Amino acid sequence: MQLADILSPNAVQAVGKVSSKKRLLQTLAEAAKAAHGVCADAALSHLLERESLGPTGVGGGVALPHARLPELDRVVGVFLRLEQPIDFDAVDRKPVDIVFGLFAPEASGVEHLKALALVSRSLRNPSLCAKLRSNGDPSVLYTLLTEPEASQAA
Repeated sequence: MQLADILSPNAVQAVGKVSSKKRLLQTLAEAAKAAHGVCADAALSHLLERESLGPTGVGGGVALPHARLPELDRVVGVFLRLEQPIDFDAVDRKPVDIVFGLFAPEASGVEHLKALALVSRSLRNPSLCAKLRSNGDPSVLYTLLTEPEASQAA
């Protein structure tokens, strides 16, 4: 599996100011609706439910919110690059500006975990994150994320 398998060009956005974590999750759900046709209200509800179990801000300015949705038949992703970092209750207490949302079918087990591991591994690469932070063009962001070395970053 590579990031290009779960991320499409229309699922990548550079986002201006977002006022709160909830608003960010709402933006993520709306982007998932636009890119993948999921119900935005259901996506937001499932994202909020997952966040109530523990924040998905993994540190280093990166968040990996994820949810399982009944209408999906495969794992899909949405990437948001925030122009202004926001508080996301991350494990390192640092604000978040790189957000990769994953949405998986309810019955997916291993595929969801593989996708989450792939995204996490890719976004632990400081060089990739620096490149993502220095670009605001969604097509450039998509290219950076889907380059073969991004998917195989250690």
